Amino acid sequence: MEKRLFQKILIIRFSSIGDIVLTTSVVRNLRKAYPNAEIHFLTKKHFTQLLAANPYIDQIHGFDGDLKATIQEFRKVGFDLIVDLHKNLRSARVKWALGGKKISFNKKNWEKFWLVRRKKINGKIGHIVDRYEDSLAELGIQADGQGLDFFLPKEAESQAAEILQNQGFSNHQKALAVVLGATYYTKRWLPQHFIDTLNYLKVPVILLGGNDSREEADMIINKVQVPILDAVGKYNIPVAAALMKSCTAVLTHDTGFMHIAAAFKMKVFSLWGSTVPEFGMTPYLTEHFILENKDVNCRPCSKLGHHTCPLGHFDCMNKLKPEVVVKTIQAHLP
Repeated sequence: MEKRLFQKILIIRFSSIGDIVLTTSVVRNLRKAYPNAEIHFLTKKHFTQLLAANPYIDQIHGFDGDLKATIQEFRKVGFDLIVDLHKNLRSARVKWALGGKKISFNKKNWEKFWLVRRKKINGKIGHIVDRYEDSLAELGIQADGQGLDFFLPKEAESQAAEILQNQGFSNHQKALAVVLGATYYTKRWLPQHFIDTLNYLKVPVILLGGNDSREEADMIINKVQVPILDAVGKYNIPVAAALMKSCTAVLTHDTGFMHIAAAFKMKVFSLWGSTVPEFGMTPYLTEHFILENKDVNCRPCSKLGHHTCPLGHFDCMNKLKPEVVVKTIQAHLP
């Protein structure tokens, strides 16, 4: 296949943290294939910080909700390749309003629908990173198999080092990063389960999460008898990621920070409730351990999650017991 030499490339992925991190192998492989091209990335303004230090991107565009203005701006640029890694109505409007070659990926929505509806896979879904990378095949690009990227700005690393020093964590090489929160309640483990687990493990903890996890964080901090560095809702994403990187491993829900940890090639212990690993969103190309209650026959109840358990019992997380999590972590930590 004769490879066309593109000069200006636009990648589209509006949100969210994990989904954007999961696109980074495509960014890197496009840069390798077209070292002299301009690579642009369109995402929501809030998420530009995720890509600010990525050396493979020439320009990041922060979407503020004005689609018409965005399209007008991009028409002036003159992209000759559009890579749609969001594939929703908004990204389609941008894509088809511009010239150039257009490629996208297979979302496997039909297969996901049947997995939710019948609790069994009707056709292979595969990992989303592999599906992103498969979209490059028609360009004659073979993925390099190096996984995900997350580049930390120097100032974020410096700030994290100062925080660790000030909090007495600079010598805690065996600290465990614990990431609270998730967009949907049914993807969150119980605070009491975290408390029991951390009190049993007796290792220093760096506690991470957004402002929406403040209540759970306070419950945990008040009842856990180990050194805790509380970073919940206090720092931007790069600084929080740098704090996580200092740890020996990560205990997390199915969240964006799980994928940042995978980009760092960290050991990941991931907690799964109403969603399931078979959707293709597991930690990519890093050592990881899935923690889930397979005895609940109503999983998955959604491909994204719910704000409350549809059946009211929430057994997928209630009955994912701390002793199971403790045993798994102890078996795989030094």
